[in-house]
Amino acid sequence: MPISSSLIPIPKALQAQSTTFDLKERLNWGEPALTIVDVRSRKDFNMGHITGAMPVPMEELLARAAASFERDRDLYIYGNSDQETAAAANLLREAGYENVAELMGGLGAWKAVKGPIDGTF
Repeated sequence: MPISSSLIPIPKALQAQSTTFDLKERLNWGEPALTIVDVRSRKDFNMGHITGAMPVPMEELLARAAASFERDRDLYIYGNSDQETAAAANLLREAGYENVAELMGGLGAWKAVKGPIDGTF
């Protein structure tokens, strides 16, 4: 008997402001077409970060994005605060990146949903 596509949960499309549940759902789905970007300092990144996140400190963001990210790739951005996250996301949007999501609550919210973390905490 064929499986109905309505029975298979499909993650929501990228939202401008995404929750950790949204990201976790996409990762659990096995969706590889996204990049998680940590705009905090390298020191903060080394202390702990979302597993698979790329360290791209805010001061390097636009230069590194131009060298590393396709403009239509789904990017999930997080920083030390929602304000820092929003500022980084807006820089990328202004530079022409089409699919940028602000990960609301950042690393703290990710820990709260028991998302995988790397680092020395």
